[in-house]
Amino acid sequence: MTSTGVTDEAEDSGPGGYAAARLRLLTEGALSGPPRRRALAELTDDWLAGLFGAATEGHTGVSLVAVGGYGRGELSPRSDLDLLLLHDGRDDKAVAALADRLWYPVWDLGIDLDHSVRTPQQARKTAGEDLKVHLGLLDARHLAGDLGLTASLRTAVLADWRNQSPKRLPELRDLCAERAERQGELQFLLEPDLKEARGGLRDATALRAVAASWLADAPREGLAEARRRLLDVRDALHLATGRATDRLALQEQDQVAAELGLLDADALLRQVYEAARVISYAGDVTWREVGRVLRSRSVRPRLRAMMNGRNGGKPVAERSPLAEGVVEQDGEAVLARTARPERDPVLPLRAAAAAAQAGLPLSLHAVRRLAAAARPLPTPWPAEAREQLVTLLGSGRPTVQVWEALEAEGLVTRLLPDWERVRCRPQRNAVHLWTVDRHLIETAVRAAGFARRVHRPDLLLVAALLHDIGKGWPGDHSVAGETIARDVAARIGFDGADTAVLATLVRHHLLLVETATRRDLDDPATVRAVAQAVGTEHTLELLHALTEADALATGPAAWSSWRGSLVADLVKRVAGVLAGEPQPEAETAAPTAEQERLAVEAFRTCGPVLALRAQTEPPADPAPAPSSPSSPSSPSSASSADGPEPLGVELLIAVPDQAGVLPAVAGVLAMHRLTVRTAELRSLPLPDGVEGSVLLLDWRVAAQYGSLPQAARLRADLVRALDGTLDIAARLAERDAAHPRRRGVEPPPPRVTVAPAASRLATVIEVRAQDAPGLLFRLGRALEAAGVRVRSAHVSTLGANAVDAFYVTRGAGTPLPGDEAASVARGLEESLRA
Repeated sequence: MTSTGVTDEAEDSGPGGYAAARLRLLTEGALSGPPRRRALAELTDDWLAGLFGAATEGHTGVSLVAVGGYGRGELSPRSDLDLLLLHDGRDDKAVAALADRLWYPVWDLGIDLDHSVRTPQQARKTAGEDLKVHLGLLDARHLAGDLGLTASLRTAVLADWRNQSPKRLPELRDLCAERAERQGELQFLLEPDLKEARGGLRDATALRAVAASWLADAPREGLAEARRRLLDVRDALHLATGRATDRLALQEQDQVAAELGLLDADALLRQVYEAARVISYAGDVTWREVGRVLRSRSVRPRLRAMMNGRNGGKPVAERSPLAEGVVEQDGEAVLARTARPERDPVLPLRAAAAAAQAGLPLSLHAVRRLAAAARPLPTPWPAEAREQLVTLLGSGRPTVQVWEALEAEGLVTRLLPDWERVRCRPQRNAVHLWTVDRHLIETAVRAAGFARRVHRPDLLLVAALLHDIGKGWPGDHSVAGETIARDVAARIGFDGADTAVLATLVRHHLLLVETATRRDLDDPATVRAVAQAVGTEHTLELLHALTEADALATGPAAWSSWRGSLVADLVKRVAGVLAGEPQPEAETAAPTAEQERLAVEAFRTCGPVLALRAQTEPPADPAPAPSSPSSPSSPSSASSADGPEPLGVELLIAVPDQAGVLPAVAGVLAMHRLTVRTAELRSLPLPDGVEGSVLLLDWRVAAQYGSLPQAARLRADLVRALDGTLDIAARLAERDAAHPRRRGVEPPPPRVTVAPAASRLATVIEVRAQDAPGLLFRLGRALEAAGVRVRSAHVSTLGANAVDAFYVTRGAGTPLPGDEAASVARGLEESLRA
């Protein structure tokens, strides 16, 4: 009887007994982790052995073999059974009948089965043709029948693997690389595949196969524990979902975390990421060693003999100096024979910087020796240590692999203790591609490309490393990060002035992009507020480069030509303020000639007129002819084949002033799948003696996909929306019903706030909500219902999150009083929650 106490029942009661014992093992919770997996494998072994014994009835020359994960004795709750029925080929009919008597009871219980029936020769032939089959057979384990048959196959398969390793290991490496390209990296994914993603269970199995080749071996420290953690998570996932899945979906993470006794889904992901990082790093080291061994074997014997030294006939690898105490050997940065890490506290940073500058990996042996023997740096750091850190951060893409090597042996947190709080920390935002710590390194990589455009590249690189360091603490990460940045900067030896600049950069690293995309840059209060926060032109220069590096390191959705142009415009205006240039007071700009033409046409026709124009540079007169009853069509393209990347499309609309214009225009644009980036609204008076005014709307839009609609179509729908014959809300609802969105995690509720002192010209109401088609239409309707006038709107979307800022006034054009502004904000929030 096994430790579960259920094996006898399984043997006595047949399939029904096995099913009951299996259910009790998985639901009673007495066992978990490796003991439960072993117990489930033993229970299954006994059941299958019983089936085999009853079915063979004295038949010889046949055995039942477990392969793959089952062969390793690792059965998760919903794992399939990988079985090989091995026979000597003497009685094919009897073997076929035996297979039926074995497979059907498994299928009857609803257990997935991956089965095959082969002779040893067939198994070896198939393994030679199919790498995955060969990998599965490396874990072959005898279950029942002819033990000699199984043992001979195992011996032959292992011998084949070792003999063929120069050919098979490159195939396996390519297979792993192709899978990583397809599935992504487990240590960064919000919904990772625990088995297939890079750093997952398949990679751990591949490392076992490399070790079985006797050609190379993986660094074993922490590897077994990392693999165990991933298997434990997969067990919990199977129990939580009741399905055989390896995909850790967002909606199941809290339940899986609870099953494992973890605090929450973030704690779960962090454990998964840490395990994946160990496996990924072990894979990097192992595949480098495989490559080195295969390259040395490929050297012709005579040439290899010429390279042999006197040390026992072993080849002496060439060693080239890189830095004090650091040399290159066999394509890696290693410690020189004279290096004394116990006497040289700067050596870890010097070795890392030299490796990154040379574009070389830092050898495993070197990193482990440094971790074991290096002395801690004094506080503050000596100048050389600070310079080596900056050199490492400024080395570009090679910095990543060197930093990963330092982290794998705990050297990063030894140098920067605050790093521990951001290490492997997930970011639950689809815009972010990386964990917090990897994002910081990616930002430094991007910042290294901007080193020539700033006066102090060292401050830029260190700010890039620290800008999100506050994400490991509660509250606003920029505020927390400022305090941490001051401490770190002082510890690594920056003087007071430089420390203050670094603290400012960390505190305000989001200031430029948030202001540029959510505020009115023509409002002098906006520009003055940024200038006051930044302080100096040199700090502004650094902040501009940091802003772009941060966005580029976040992901494709965080940066675009449009965002870059807005930030550059803001920086130019702020630089003028800091340089003491006179700033114009707030005033309404005079309409352009094109705007006046549109207004006159709208007054003459008593209806809306509009014009579309692609924007690659700031708009200038003259503009294309408007679309009106006398000008029925004005096709426009968002881009040209040979021109610069467009910043968007300018949409000018003039319409006799009336209620409902904002929601009507926003709704029509949503119907035509146009994304709104900015919207400015102003009223132009009519000629003397004529009552009323014309409302002028200047919008920046972009097609979600496909080409832009013709201006005439937009105008026709706008006419119908304004006269009430086009029910926009119904049309958008029909489209949503026809193409429902995929259900995922419930988004957080919308939040609407009043931005204090953001403008003297208007009240700024900021909306944060889940992005959805027609969101601006709903907001426009709610603002119309509140009786306020929208002067401008600044729309920003990051992934699934929309952050929209509305400059609103009373009908007379004055800002709203505080209580009225709060009431409007509450009304907007309630309308979005409905």
